Amino acid sequence: MITPSPMKPHAIAADRIHPESLPGYIHIKVANLENQILFYKTAIGLELNWRKDQIAAMGMGGRDLVRMTQIQNGKRYRGVTGMYHFAILFPNRRELARVIARLFAMKYTNYPTDHIMTKTTYLDDPEGNNIELYCESPEDGVNEISNGNFFVRRADGSTSDGREAMDLDALFSNLTEDDRLDLSAPPETRMGHFHLYTANLNDTLRFYHDVLGFDDMGTARGFRMGMVSAGAYHHHIGYNTWQGEGAPPPPDDALGLLYYTFNLPNADELERMDGLLEQKGIAFERRPDGLFLRDPSQNALLLTTAELAESTK
Repeated sequence: MITPSPMKPHAIAADRIHPESLPGYIHIKVANLENQILFYKTAIGLELNWRKDQIAAMGMGGRDLVRMTQIQNGKRYRGVTGMYHFAILFPNRRELARVIARLFAMKYTNYPTDHIMTKTTYLDDPEGNNIELYCESPEDGVNEISNGNFFVRRADGSTSDGREAMDLDALFSNLTEDDRLDLSAPPETRMGHFHLYTANLNDTLRFYHDVLGFDDMGTARGFRMGMVSAGAYHHHIGYNTWQGEGAPPPPDDALGLLYYTFNLPNADELERMDGLLEQKGIAFERRPDGLFLRDPSQNALLLTTAELAESTK
């Protein structure tokens, strides 16, 4: 897997989150668990890691990427906070080409997009959860936010809005006629980032940067979005106000985000974060699988470690 060179953060927090921290899994509420399992297996190539009654987990390499709980009479709401999309990171262009080719073969609607520093496609699962599938391509360019504006600077120095049509011929040239489209995703596949609907950009930045210690990777106020990360990655958490400034949290019967997880590298870092949250007077709950808390928009987050998350299935 290509490891992109760290970008220069706009600001580093005094209580910086460990730079080796990474996104874990998303847990969503669904209306039809059987249909969702089938989709994530056949369309994206994830494996069923485990199932207990109305809860199941899909992932790769033994890691959970998407956990799902079936609820009764769930509804999809607009104009509320929650998950805009979650992004699954493939190790290279070949594997991204394979999954996009599979979607085309299934005639499943998706939107290949060249973000320059990443190659991606967007699609909705059968219940309307938006998913990004991507691979890194930092050799092509880098994201920048300057004077509140977002743009991409290509490797040759030219600029782009970062939302170009994908050159599918170039992407599919990474495949050969012997490449099977029905293979599972490779074991290196992992969660790349989360992108949240929030109620206020400033409040969100204060929480994720000042409180939790994520690097501030910039706020594009004209675009009404911002980004934070651990270790100066381009973004592990994106956030926007596209559902409206001051958008309320969704009702309990809403389909979609239940919570998402972020993996600290070890138990010592989890303990440090426990003390930091207590010191700063942040409301949180100690659970067997980590520290559960909510951001100012009531999006739920579990701080954990990869080992702890896997041991408490």
